[in-house]
Amino acid sequence: MNPFQYQRASAPEEAIHAISARDAKFLGGGTNLIDLMKYNVEHPSTLVDINHLDLIQVTTTPGGGAMIGALVRNSDLANHEMIRHNYPLLSQGLLSGASPQLRNMATTGGNLLQRTRCYYFMDTAFPACNKRNPGSGCAALQGFNRIHAILGTSSGDNSEETACIATNPSDMNVAMAALDATVHVQGPKGKRSIRFADFHRLPGKTPQIDTNLKPDELITAVELPAPKFAKNSWYLKVRDRRSYAFALVSVAAGLEMNGNTIKSAGLALGGVAHKPWRSLEAEKSLSGATAGPEAFRKAADLAVAGAKPYEHNAFKIELAKQSIVRALTLAAHGPEGVQA
Repeated sequence: MNPFQYQRASAPEEAIHAISARDAKFLGGGTNLIDLMKYNVEHPSTLVDINHLDLIQVTTTPGGGAMIGALVRNSDLANHEMIRHNYPLLSQGLLSGASPQLRNMATTGGNLLQRTRCYYFMDTAFPACNKRNPGSGCAALQGFNRIHAILGTSSGDNSEETACIATNPSDMNVAMAALDATVHVQGPKGKRSIRFADFHRLPGKTPQIDTNLKPDELITAVELPAPKFAKNSWYLKVRDRRSYAFALVSVAAGLEMNGNTIKSAGLALGGVAHKPWRSLEAEKSLSGATAGPEAFRKAADLAVAGAKPYEHNAFKIELAKQSIVRALTLAAHGPEGVQA
């Protein structure tokens, strides 16, 4: 690990001023950043400790939604009474992630910024990684790409110098995408809000840039709209082992029901793209449809339309479709209709 300076901030303005130092990084839970520093992937000159900022509340907004402070720990958020009651999809997603020990440390803001677990990004023994070393190529294209993206990749029309097929590893992000969250940030020029759909980026020609957050901005909160899917939602995670594993495919499915008719839907996928993959086309097809296999299969086809598999991950296409149908079926039944 390289040497670095350490600063502790006691107010957002102080933290934002400190982060203006070249290559400085905010330190929250540290569950991802410290690992990347140990692996020699990240080399911050300064760590700005923000754990003493007053960003630990979960409150109800005037519109009936929820405001979640950026430093709320994942375990606290998953088990918060309001979140469990109004946003069970988010609670399920959080409890699917990592391990209890990591969830006790990881923060909401940090989870938003969690970096990919692509083997070739995490291991500096592989020099070819456009995310870690822009312009060097993408070792995953011809390497072992079982866990990699099938949607929204930049390997098609772009050159080898910008290709990237990494995936976003967060379970929380997938649920937030389906819930249509908003991210609130603060920087030297003031405060602004970013729609969750616009927060994370596809790799395009700049795969080294994960989000549209500016380097000198601090995430202060995440806002959820008034709950629509409290009675009918499900988070499904398909992985190689039951705990402490990242998703091969995950699905966050929320349905607003009127009898057996779907009034509106939220549907997002994890493990398949560089960002949480929300399918507006699939959501639109579900709106007004009768809940059942036919509507769910149609939505699954739309959600995965245009997928491009690689040598070792072609199975993800059918796995994603089956997972979507399963998650929507479980969501439609509601918690009382699901058998243990």
